[in-house]
Amino acid sequence: MDAKVVWLFIFVALYWTYCIFWGIKGALSAKTASDYFVAGRQISLWVFILAATATSFSGWTFMGHPGLIYRDGFQYAYASFYAITIPFTGVVFLKRQWMLGKRFGFITPGEMMAYYFKSDTVRLLVVLVALVFSVPYLGIQLRASGFLFNILTDNMLDIEVGMWLLSLVVIIYVASGGLRAVAYVDSAQAILLAGGIVVIGIIAMHAIGGFDQLQAGLAALTAINPDSGTAYFGETTPDGYSAYIAIPGAIQLVSGLGVEDPSGGAWTGMMILTYMFALMGIQSAPAFSMWAFGNKSPEPFAPQQVWASSAGIGLILMVFTAIQGIGSHFLGADSAFAAAHPDLVNPVMQEGLAKIGATDLLISPSEPDMLVPQLIYLLSATAPWLVGLLSVCALAAMQSTGAAYMSTAGGMLTRDILKRFIMPRATHMQQKLYGRIGVAVIVIAALIVATTATDALVLLGGLAVAYGFQMLPALIAICWWPFLTRQGVVAGLIAGLIAVTLTENIGAQFMPWGRWPLTIHSAGWGILFNLSLAIIISAMTQNDNEREHRMTFHNFLREHASLPESKRSLVPIALIITIVWFFFGIGPGAVIGNWIFGDPNNAQSWLFGIPSIWAWQIVWWALGVFMMWFLAYKMEMSTIPNKEVEALHEDIGDIQMDFDRPG
Repeated sequence: MDAKVVWLFIFVALYWTYCIFWGIKGALSAKTASDYFVAGRQISLWVFILAATATSFSGWTFMGHPGLIYRDGFQYAYASFYAITIPFTGVVFLKRQWMLGKRFGFITPGEMMAYYFKSDTVRLLVVLVALVFSVPYLGIQLRASGFLFNILTDNMLDIEVGMWLLSLVVIIYVASGGLRAVAYVDSAQAILLAGGIVVIGIIAMHAIGGFDQLQAGLAALTAINPDSGTAYFGETTPDGYSAYIAIPGAIQLVSGLGVEDPSGGAWTGMMILTYMFALMGIQSAPAFSMWAFGNKSPEPFAPQQVWASSAGIGLILMVFTAIQGIGSHFLGADSAFAAAHPDLVNPVMQEGLAKIGATDLLISPSEPDMLVPQLIYLLSATAPWLVGLLSVCALAAMQSTGAAYMSTAGGMLTRDILKRFIMPRATHMQQKLYGRIGVAVIVIAALIVATTATDALVLLGGLAVAYGFQMLPALIAICWWPFLTRQGVVAGLIAGLIAVTLTENIGAQFMPWGRWPLTIHSAGWGILFNLSLAIIISAMTQNDNEREHRMTFHNFLREHASLPESKRSLVPIALIITIVWFFFGIGPGAVIGNWIFGDPNNAQSWLFGIPSIWAWQIVWWALGVFMMWFLAYKMEMSTIPNKEVEALHEDIGDIQMDFDRPG
């Protein structure tokens, strides 16, 4: 057996042992439903910082993100800003959700929203969003793990077989140990995820030959033919720049134009902005509400959001992931570039690609996920043990997000469906049992979809995060704005889910406008209809009694989470900083970044020795870290409340809610 395969199985066995250990320990410590579903509200500082980071950044960050940078260049690399926009949602909502969870004894977001809006309809919609988020999102992660191991074992392990085998241990430790086991395993997974990306980036940079060789390669890759005005490699933007180092404009203002036929690339300023909206759905999705409820205090929120995610993961994505993606053109992944510039290419990737039968453009634009496994494969002869370790890093990255969604979705099925409608007097033992069954059902559903409907999986996966983002108005209502009513939020959420579906591949194929019309992501279209309808209908359905009930939440939050009088003058400054960052960092204003630090068509003018767009991204990443620090710490949006929160109920599920079913 090949040495790298032996090492792969050794490290997988060690990793699985760690997972099962925490599954057993979590099972032994879970005495009540609260212990099992939200870790007894005792998740500690460092465990949350690492676990929430792992949950936010999945195997797609590890495997898919570098491949898309390879395919689309730095215009797609703006997606690396999700290191900031994902935790931005947490800054806005997590602290307040934690306070409400402790105060009222909520275990699931369905309970919180049902109690706030006095409606089980909202509860059922939350569960629906959780399921349509979890199953396809989980299916993508699990299939990717099977794909990775298929390549690294030289096709010894079939994709489907590997996917099912690698999922078995996840089911065992998640189902047995609940959220506590997930949190402790995720802590290790966060370290493996971040460390793996850094190491692979260093490997790529070493193989390229250093920074000078990277500069020379970038200049050749993005050069424009002076005779035709087109790029030698890839597309050209409407301004005559290589699409690898320029976004094609603020928006594609062509009626009915979807991203199937973009001019100069799909990643316009509006596309980048609304794509970031979609990824914000990760921390606005119901699963993260349960992470908030599980914490001992809000103390870890700010360091996770600012330092672990925005600063740490952000730096890794801006530098090491970018090198992996764009640098692979100079390692033999792109046969056209290798043929034109053999002096700038170290063709080390060709041996691994030949083994899997890749030809022509060696890593096809339709298969960008092939990139990272091939970078790992580079070490198979010189350091097979590192191939095994990096493979486990990738596996951990894929399973980190999936485990959290298994656990939380199982909890919502148990608490919001079974206990609310079928077995209202379910004991703690019964709730834990059905929670475990729920985990198994969700994973099996995800595996079946991933095995039998691979084409549908891609379509459904595109919906997942955009659906999660549609929870935004409901969270705004509960945490900040009592104006929004039950009728408005329900109508808005339904409209948002429909709009997302009709502007994603799964629905847009039947519509004249195509997918992502006007290069606006489905999450952007969804929230436009969602929030607009929620506001309009709320204005028409104001009710004094219902508002008085909602104000019990908001009066409590104002008493415990209001900004001190001395800092009220900072509110306009915070709003301006946030709007400016979103507009220029990841929105239409980002088009300035194409040229402000040097002419894209003249490598000699690049101010920092790198394309202007890359420098712009790094500058606005640093400014984004400042924005997050300002909001989380200075504006106290993620700090410990000044006044201690006293719990009214340990578990709101043990009391009868004061509204009729289904409400």
